Amino acid sequence: MAIINFVRDYERLARFKFGRFQGMLGPGVVLAIPIVHSIQKIDTRIEVVDIPRQTNITRDNAPIVIDFLVYMRVDIDEAQKAVLEVGHYRAAVIGLATTTLRAVIGDIALDDVLSQRERINEAIRTRLDSETARWGIKVTNVEIREIEPPPDIQDSMNRQMTAERVRRAVVTEAEGTRESSITVAEGARQATILAAEGDRQAAILAAEGARQASILRAEGFAEALNTIYGVAQNVDQKTMSLQYFEALKSLGEGESSKLIFPMEFTKFLGPIGAMFGANGSDDDED
Repeated sequence: MAIINFVRDYERLARFKFGRFQGMLGPGVVLAIPIVHSIQKIDTRIEVVDIPRQTNITRDNAPIVIDFLVYMRVDIDEAQKAVLEVGHYRAAVIGLATTTLRAVIGDIALDDVLSQRERINEAIRTRLDSETARWGIKVTNVEIREIEPPPDIQDSMNRQMTAERVRRAVVTEAEGTRESSITVAEGARQATILAAEGDRQAAILAAEGARQASILRAEGFAEALNTIYGVAQNVDQKTMSLQYFEALKSLGEGESSKLIFPMEFTKFLGPIGAMFGANGSDDDED
């Protein structure tokens, strides 16, 4: 034992004089006289304690192997308890953590143990912290490192996972087929709609064109009738008779051997005969 002891900020030193506890000293320089004093140094930093692997029984009687880590530290304000209340606080925490884990796992079914690590961690930490407080120990965190179910349960889980992956693959494939069918049907529907719209537009355009053509033909026919009517207003009887003679001439040039004249035809010959008679009279007078 050194006479002069240097205590760091994260340390405390318990000094006894002739076996009587004098208090937690430090940080700084602490004197300890041999034979008169005895000392015990405490580290107040967070320590990591590895809890050995152990087999636990779940609520549904399934054996399961678990190992975990406990993060703890000595409370500076209660450091004397780690010296006076417990002989070896690390060993005490390990033993308490082992029994606490068994108690917590015994209240949880296997499926929940495998899926609810955070819940188990918090349950163990809460129980440990409440028990170790009397020793001046603060449990800051608990982390399950590994959970190992028995081989038969592991095989069942593997088969279940394989079946679940197959199910998801089938569902995904079916969903893809469904989406593809919907897309194809939607495309066909849009194509049908577009084709029908095109036919409709074509029919409308065709009808509009026919309408415009009919209007133009009617307007042309009307203009032709107006022109004929205007010309006919200035045609006298003699001109009409000459047109009939031209028609007869055209008929005579054909191969027909018989000509049929309507009764009204003789009415047109009167003005012509009168015209020729008038011309003959004028010649006689000359």
